[in-house]
Amino acid sequence: MNMAPKSDGFDTDVIIIGAGPIGLTTACALAHHGIEFRIFEQRRHPKPHSRANNLWARPQELLASIGIRDALAEKSYRITQVNTLLNGRPVNPVVIADVPSPYGPVLYSGQDVIETTLSEQIETAGGQVERGRKVVAFEQNAEAVLVTIATVSEDDDNHMEGATERLRCRYLIGADGHSGFVRKELGLDFELEKLPHVINRQLDAKLTWRRSTDFDHLWFFYYKHGFCGVLPVWEGYHRLFFLSDDTDIPDRDPTLEEMQAIARKVTGDASLTLTDPIWLTHSRFQHGAAEDYSKGRVFLVGDAGHESLPAGGQGMNSGLHDAVGLAWRLAMALNGAAAPILLDSYGAERGGEHRRLDDQQVRGFENSVYRGAVKDAAFDLAARFLPDIGALIQGTADLQQLSVAYPKSPLNEDHLTGLADFVGQSAPKAGDRAPDAKVIALDGTSTTLFQYLYNPDGKSWGWTLLAFDGRDVNAITLLRAACGAVRGWQFVRPRLVLGAAMPTTNDAVALSDLDNEAHAAYGLSSAALVLVRPDGHIAYRGTADRPDKLRAYCEKIFGAVAV
Repeated sequence: MNMAPKSDGFDTDVIIIGAGPIGLTTACALAHHGIEFRIFEQRRHPKPHSRANNLWARPQELLASIGIRDALAEKSYRITQVNTLLNGRPVNPVVIADVPSPYGPVLYSGQDVIETTLSEQIETAGGQVERGRKVVAFEQNAEAVLVTIATVSEDDDNHMEGATERLRCRYLIGADGHSGFVRKELGLDFELEKLPHVINRQLDAKLTWRRSTDFDHLWFFYYKHGFCGVLPVWEGYHRLFFLSDDTDIPDRDPTLEEMQAIARKVTGDASLTLTDPIWLTHSRFQHGAAEDYSKGRVFLVGDAGHESLPAGGQGMNSGLHDAVGLAWRLAMALNGAAAPILLDSYGAERGGEHRRLDDQQVRGFENSVYRGAVKDAAFDLAARFLPDIGALIQGTADLQQLSVAYPKSPLNEDHLTGLADFVGQSAPKAGDRAPDAKVIALDGTSTTLFQYLYNPDGKSWGWTLLAFDGRDVNAITLLRAACGAVRGWQFVRPRLVLGAAMPTTNDAVALSDLDNEAHAAYGLSSAALVLVRPDGHIAYRGTADRPDKLRAYCEKIFGAVAV
């Protein structure tokens, strides 16, 4: 895309402050939508080491929707199983890849590799990361954000030199981490809650032991007063971390010999050997989340709005939801296709989700480190009867983030809730992720709904109207009327999902569902309309005989009918 300076009084549409994985993903998403941006990073050089290094299924779906998932997968290991040992007792493995997503295997790489790959994607799109640039001030009004950028010294990333530059953009995004400038200037700062008496010791090194080193498994060891994880990082290394009570543990980075000794004890493998360490570190933990993720024309993504605990490797992944979810909203607003409620919904959705995740991760820490004798004994007993105890100890049975939802989103409108004759008990509702399902295209080829939900007909921020006939051959007339009701919004693309009715050449894209797989996935037994957002979440559900309600919803969210 062309990143040339704008000539309409703005230097660019969007400025991103921070080029960690979430800032970079936000830039990639904006490029995918054809939005002009500039991205600034205070550090002149990327940080080394792997740090955050995993991509769960739902974030992979979102990354695929903006065209960058496969590039990241090329430099990642694919994890299919999680092995858990509780006080030395193996519990049933969790087949982590066995989930209803095209991207079941979890990708494990390294944050340094991820950042390099994303930077390359930005360059391919015609942009660049402007390093050595620090935001020192910003102010906003009803039309714009004025951002003051300084240049940092070649020798010291914290020392500024030379003149500052003042840039005018339409929107500003803070991706500058949990200690960043943008959140504090917005007045959205929060007090961190520290976790007492717990320390993490960690290293990345070459590993040999009497378990597999095929880079397709994770291991979690719950031991007295602690929790150990063994997981792969890119280029043949493993990470070993030990979250434990800090009694008698020195407050410094561990040595290789210390890590090998504790690893042998915890894993029960006296042959375990660690060599070629590339990162030895220690840390303590604090957590919290901002009350909101936006104010006016300024938005927060990733760690700029929260500080995450490492339970379940959810932190970076939650930020990827931010990046993708904000980018399509900005694209719609900048293209004149959004009422104010659309941008306003971002802060409400993502702020609430980060606070929910914070509570989940605290539960995971309580189960992992603060177990105590009573809880430890209860887990040990439960492990004999509950096959999924390994996932539950983490604080959630959905590490893959497929259940991330926005039940209270301002964008939700659901006219099927409580209608037992239309929907099943487990039917995904407004705010939930729209499930995938196998269907048959008009030419007879097998396909899936996901192929028609994301980037519909090449419209990167398009919405998809799934019009289900409810296996009623006569419902086609109702579905045609519903398609006509949204015709004025060219970015709303109808898909007929037909379990009985026959389409004509004049109808919208039709998908056959004679085996009821799509209807069952959406819990539908009668003709219904499901409107899906660009990020794959359901926004609206209604009966097929009320296209007027669908039209009113579109007017509320998008504004007047586009001409």
